[in-house]
Amino acid sequence: MAIGPLNRARSWLLALATGLLCLGAAAQDSYPQRPITLVVSYPAGGSVDVTARILQGPLSKELGQQVVVDNKGGAGGTIATAAVAKARPDGYTLLITLSSHTINPWIYEKLPFDTHKDFAPVSLVASTPQVLVAHPSFPPSTLAELIAYGKRGGATSISYGSAGVGSPGHIAGELLRMKTGGQFTHVPYRGGGPATIAVMGGEIPLLWVSLPSITQQVKAGKVKALAVSTTERSPALPDVPSVSDIVPGFKVDAWNAIFVPAGTPPAIVKRLETAVMAVVRQPAVRQALLDQGAIPVGSSAEELDKLVNSELQSWQAVTRAANIKAQ
Repeated sequence: MAIGPLNRARSWLLALATGLLCLGAAAQDSYPQRPITLVVSYPAGGSVDVTARILQGPLSKELGQQVVVDNKGGAGGTIATAAVAKARPDGYTLLITLSSHTINPWIYEKLPFDTHKDFAPVSLVASTPQVLVAHPSFPPSTLAELIAYGKRGGATSISYGSAGVGSPGHIAGELLRMKTGGQFTHVPYRGGGPATIAVMGGEIPLLWVSLPSITQQVKAGKVKALAVSTTERSPALPDVPSVSDIVPGFKVDAWNAIFVPAGTPPAIVKRLETAVMAVVRQPAVRQALLDQGAIPVGSSAEELDKLVNSELQSWQAVTRAANIKAQ
């Protein structure tokens, strides 16, 4: 029986589709074939950048291609996030960002991306507790002294810095203000690096920042640490108490995680997930993260997805209660 024009067209389309699928599968099997860009959502020197630099060499070796770190700081991490959201979903552009990723949707009136729909999770790299530090000349040397100092009659407001509006440090500062009645005023910076320089230089007396941004400066005596934001003390600074020791119910945990643009082939996402998990398990990488104050995790993509969904709900309530809005 002769094949009619319509059947020939269908057969051709079927063959083309099959060929494209095979090419796609082959490309994923051989991924990666060129350097990969790891976009960092904050400037150099902050916790996200520190984590990215720790991962860069081992991840390059694990994937067999150079991982290039590209800092795109600004606007609470949204500049980098928007750039990655628009990138081709081929596994060659990754985003490493802070937990402000789940805070920003509630403090910005409009974002050029959808936090949930425009990204595919890869792995939760590390937990990064916030730490409250002060310039050495600042009178209070403990959290209890600070709370009393901030509540004393006629006291002027005390400025505290953070990595930016809506950053975990900003959240921690506002929670402390609400729970203690202290007179604290937020001063946002464009990342943990610039904020750290500001507090060391005496530009601001206090700073809430991720531990990896400032652990070495604390150990060197360039700033003094008053408390950490998690319910347990950090192994990196075991002598520094938790805020919850004095303020019951206080907890702000932060994290660094890797995402890719939505639509990235599942096989490539899995390859990246497996590589990140393997790298974070390496003793040298784990120790480097711990030395900076970060707690190594190396989760699955599914675990990171559950965390993002959970925090999108919880941070909505906190930002509304604190009336936090990006300017």
